[in-house]
Amino acid sequence: MIKVVIADDQVILRESLKFIVEQDPEIEVVGCAGNGREALKQCDQLIPNIVLMDIMMPGCDGVEGTRLIKEKYSSIKVLILTTFNDDENISKALKNGADGYILKDIKPEELILAIKSVARGLGIIHKNAMSSVVKQFNSNQETGTQKDLNINVELTEREIGIIKLIVDGNNNKEIASELFLTEGSVKNIITGILAKLKLKDRTQLAVFAVKNNLV
Repeated sequence: MIKVVIADDQVILRESLKFIVEQDPEIEVVGCAGNGREALKQCDQLIPNIVLMDIMMPGCDGVEGTRLIKEKYSSIKVLILTTFNDDENISKALKNGADGYILKDIKPEELILAIKSVARGLGIIHKNAMSSVVKQFNSNQETGTQKDLNINVELTEREIGIIKLIVDGNNNKEIASELFLTEGSVKNIITGILAKLKLKDRTQLAVFAVKNNLV
């Protein structure tokens, strides 16, 4: 069972999100919070697997709440869910340790998949927010805070196809279905791609793909 805490200052949205995600029998909403500091208290009491975190909240916003939670509980995943798609918030949230950043125009089934993916340790970035991530990545390169990912390696046609599907927001199960492979095979291929390109996770891989015109 994936235990979730929802942090949003609007009660009606919290209840709506709770109803949506609990349609999946593998997800249970164990607590709700009105801001980032309340979310931290919920983590102290309930030790959830994931905090579904809004950005704009009074008292302590989602960016600061993410920092507080990740500093104390590195194993708890924080998935940002917001209407705001702007460079500064995305940059700060990811810098503070957010494991994913998705927008509220996401479909219910996509939200459930995002929660499950993050619970399994996959980084999730909404494709509409990817340009902001790339912009921040390029800025980091200019200031020397991120290593150069433009590595001269050969990628197979299948590897490039999988990278494109990752950038489009597909999880391993969806990629496997699209390419008629097993989930295990997809996972192994992605692991090989990351090793080949010397990247840490799917988020860096998606940035690499956009930066090097693979998609």
